[in-house]
Amino acid sequence: MKYNSICLLGGTGFVGQHMASRLSRLGYRVTILTRRCERHRDLKVNRNVQLVEASVFDCNALQPHFRDADVVINLVGILNEGGAADLRFANVHAEFPAMVANTAVTTGVKRLLHMSALNADAGESTSIYLRTKGEGENSVHAAQAKGLAVTSLRPSVIFGPGDSFFNRFATLLRMSPPVFPLACPDSRFAPVYIGDVVEAFVQSLEQDATIGKRLDLCGPDTFTLKQLVEYTRDTLGLRRHISGLGDGMSRLQARMLGMMPGKPFTLDNYHSLQRSSTCRDNALPSLGITPTPVQAVVPGYLASGSARARYDEFRRHSRRA
Repeated sequence: MKYNSICLLGGTGFVGQHMASRLSRLGYRVTILTRRCERHRDLKVNRNVQLVEASVFDCNALQPHFRDADVVINLVGILNEGGAADLRFANVHAEFPAMVANTAVTTGVKRLLHMSALNADAGESTSIYLRTKGEGENSVHAAQAKGLAVTSLRPSVIFGPGDSFFNRFATLLRMSPPVFPLACPDSRFAPVYIGDVVEAFVQSLEQDATIGKRLDLCGPDTFTLKQLVEYTRDTLGLRRHISGLGDGMSRLQARMLGMMPGKPFTLDNYHSLQRSSTCRDNALPSLGITPTPVQAVVPGYLASGSARARYDEFRRHSRRA
């Protein structure tokens, strides 16, 4: 290993929990900062993983942990905005990565891996999510001029045990009437497996050729959103007609659902879906990773309506490995 100690930001989320487990098994010392250690004490089962109670948005709180780290991995992100400052796209996706990069430079961190998003673009005119993701990505890469070795990774929609894509549609389909109205049915995705995303981070750590790169990560197959929802329905054995909405009705659905608790679908989500979430140049093969197809994994955690139980079983097994 080129590095020993890693400070993992966003380590309690979906990607972060898988990342912590993998890094721990490889022998890295991992420090995860969280505001609520008690909520995530199950992560301590992983060897070499330490949970520290701290706000990642506090620069002063980051400094001592960055000084002890060879590498910082930033996975912090949100899909929808909320009222609090740490739930605004500009704060989380643009300002926060800039602070992380600057703090990494001043504390002597050697390597920064940054989770961005496919189609992140600071020049994006409609999707605030994609625009701020692009701004944050540009900020961390600008820190290379100050001696920080940076790689950003830009996945399509991520699937795997505990995901918020197939599991969310599974929940909605189970509660749905016989006709399921679907906004933006022709939006295109190349879903990428969580295990492949985590391995891309690991390989980026070990391969100097990735320094300075912005790596797009996709699965082997491209689907429309409607095809993915129909696949979810069929995997669950449900009888639902998936009715794709036109552009006007998709916008209207986004406006209405964006005002509901939890914001299941927003106007900014609608704008993001106007961009095809597929790769021109998929970085996984160049990293020595064979992309995993949806069909090889998804039935294992969606079948029989026991996604959460299967996820818990997966986590228990991964910690024993």
